[in-house]
Amino acid sequence: MFAPRPFKKICFGLAILMLMVILRVGKLWAQVADPSPINFPTPKNIDNMLFYLQRDPNTNTLIYALNMQENGSINHSQPVAIYWIRYGEHGEKKELSYIQKKFAYGLITKEIAKDKFELKFVSHKALPIYLSKVDQKYIVTIAVNGKTVKINRLFVRIVGGSFWLPNVRYALIEGSDLTTGKSITEKILIK
Repeated sequence: MFAPRPFKKICFGLAILMLMVILRVGKLWAQVADPSPINFPTPKNIDNMLFYLQRDPNTNTLIYALNMQENGSINHSQPVAIYWIRYGEHGEKKELSYIQKKFAYGLITKEIAKDKFELKFVSHKALPIYLSKVDQKYIVTIAVNGKTVKINRLFVRIVGGSFWLPNVRYALIEGSDLTTGKSITEKILIK
């Protein structure tokens, strides 16, 4: 005996809906699983930390901290101090190498107003970030996808490539929306 035509349409519609759900869940699972197979530590008790950067292929973490002078004011010529916490080497603090400063993780800084600096990564100059004083405290922000985000963490997904030309898939910006204060994660595709 044959099922009535409307029943077949409903079954067909449900099958399509199930397929779409399965594909969507699979896509979400891939996004959740894609950030990195590494379990990254969260830096704690870091004096003057503005944000930190983590990337594949290891847990070593870059700290971007406010560079203060002895008198308690910001160093206007170099407002951000950058260094490693080498979690793979018992959490040892280590300076960046010359190559790391000049070609990968260093910053180009430009004072653009009182208590406001434009910062650009030496390896990706197209996307400026800003160091500015808000409510008597310095923060780093970025304009992305129509929002201004206070940066807490940057994550750079690297899959293969070489020392000089890593295969960077994307960057994640984790922080809070400066307008609402809500936690936010924004993804930037790197090409």
